Amino acid sequence: MPCKFKEYLFSICSILLLLSAIGYISEWCFIPYIYAVSGAGVAVYLLTTPYKGTNLRLKRLNIQQTIAAIMLPVSSYLMFEEMMEWVICLFVSALLLVYVVYVREYEEKKTDGKDNQPSK
Repeated sequence: MPCKFKEYLFSICSILLLLSAIGYISEWCFIPYIYAVSGAGVAVYLLTTPYKGTNLRLKRLNIQQTIAAIMLPVSSYLMFEEMMEWVICLFVSALLLVYVVYVREYEEKKTDGKDNQPSK
């Protein structure tokens, strides 16, 4: 049950992160705070879900995911400092996360395929 709550919280934080990044152009004073809280929520989720297997490629993907998670609070700091580099930081983090999602899915399917093959 706690795992489901953690996933729901991740989904909510992700949506708020997206909305606050888009809403930044409205220049509302509370948008950076929403971005900071939701970015921290996404980062905490990503940092507290480590990979515990033995696949070297998945371990490397977990390191890339960790880097992307750390970049979210950094982009929040840059947003508070009113530096436009926060957009670049967010973009790189998003690219890393998208790459990790697709490659992890492919790698897990490849690993499952090896496990399901009959032994000779």
